[in-house]
Amino acid sequence: MPRTDRPLRPATLLVRGGLHRSNHAETAEVPFLTSGFVYDDAEQAEATFANRIAHYQYSRFGNPTLTMLEERLCALEGAEACRLTATGMAAVHAALLCHLKAGDHVVASRALFGSCHWIVANLLGRYGITHQFVDGPDLEQWRQALSRPTAMVLLETPSNPMLDVIDLPAVARLAHAAGALVVVDNVFATPLLQRPLALGADIVTYSCTKHMDGQGRVLGGAILSNRAWVEEVLQPFLRNTGPSMAVFNAWVILKGLETLPLRIDRMCRNAAAIADFLSERAEVARVLYPHRPDHPQQALALRQMSAGGTIVTMELHGGKEAAFRFMNALRLIDISNNLGDAKSMVTHPATTTHLRIGAEERARLGITDGVVRLSVGLEDVADLIEDLAQALDAASPLARAAE
Repeated sequence: MPRTDRPLRPATLLVRGGLHRSNHAETAEVPFLTSGFVYDDAEQAEATFANRIAHYQYSRFGNPTLTMLEERLCALEGAEACRLTATGMAAVHAALLCHLKAGDHVVASRALFGSCHWIVANLLGRYGITHQFVDGPDLEQWRQALSRPTAMVLLETPSNPMLDVIDLPAVARLAHAAGALVVVDNVFATPLLQRPLALGADIVTYSCTKHMDGQGRVLGGAILSNRAWVEEVLQPFLRNTGPSMAVFNAWVILKGLETLPLRIDRMCRNAAAIADFLSERAEVARVLYPHRPDHPQQALALRQMSAGGTIVTMELHGGKEAAFRFMNALRLIDISNNLGDAKSMVTHPATTTHLRIGAEERARLGITDGVVRLSVGLEDVADLIEDLAQALDAASPLARAAE
């Protein structure tokens, strides 16, 4: 960390945190593109593998570039320790499977990204781990589900794609009383808008692919928690199963973090303006954006999140046909299932990210065939609104017929 006698603010930490310069005193962080490391002698190698001394062994276990990114994320999140993974899904998978065992029970918010939902609904049971889904905003459902011993709780807030907001302090209290660790996928809020550890969570996961890189270049994931859990529970799992982040990817994400506050601020302002615009269009049945007064959990979102985020979800009259006509008419905004990018992107969750959870589960989550998720980027907001307007005009006949 920089040598200073006062706490540093997030924007400074994202430029200076975790910076380790080599003996060459370079300005930019170095990508240490090496698979392994050498030892002064056999005794040093033995002591390293016996954990008697700290020395890099192999880039699957640790690397100076990865260390810089881990320390920078810790400084931003207020976490004691961090480990990196190849993707965001590898982070969620590792955070759960490193801790759980046969006979354990998991409670999860029903509103999860499709792959996270699959892990809970399909994978855990193969290892003798039971689960129960709850509707995230309903505290009574959490209270009932957590009335029995539970090993872990998994949730995301805001959720993908319907932007449900969950009361983190309340759920954390219930979970801890049941003996559970709380895992929060914080990718939509980013650590700049919401810090789950300060709100009672035990473990936070990220897809660094999204806002942290934020420019569509590399994949990566991160897991943050207390030092004891990371070193004693998570690290052995990662070391022996190998879902490590590539060194080059870590370096790209490090450089991406330097501009994260600037990008998030602009993207949030763009998203808020677009949500207001969409709310006035007759083709749009409803708009979901956490800080808007018409969001079901706006008061909670205002308490937990410093801004409304970069995602806007809308539901069009006219179902899938209207949604597809709208998306196909866009000329500036790309059709892509990614999010948190500098470029604005739109996707149809029912046929992409949440296709495999099934129609019945989508219906329970409110993901109708008319739902479209918009990840708002850095373009001029006036250009984005003009593109959305002409695309809604194209969908208008179908939307009117459906009303």
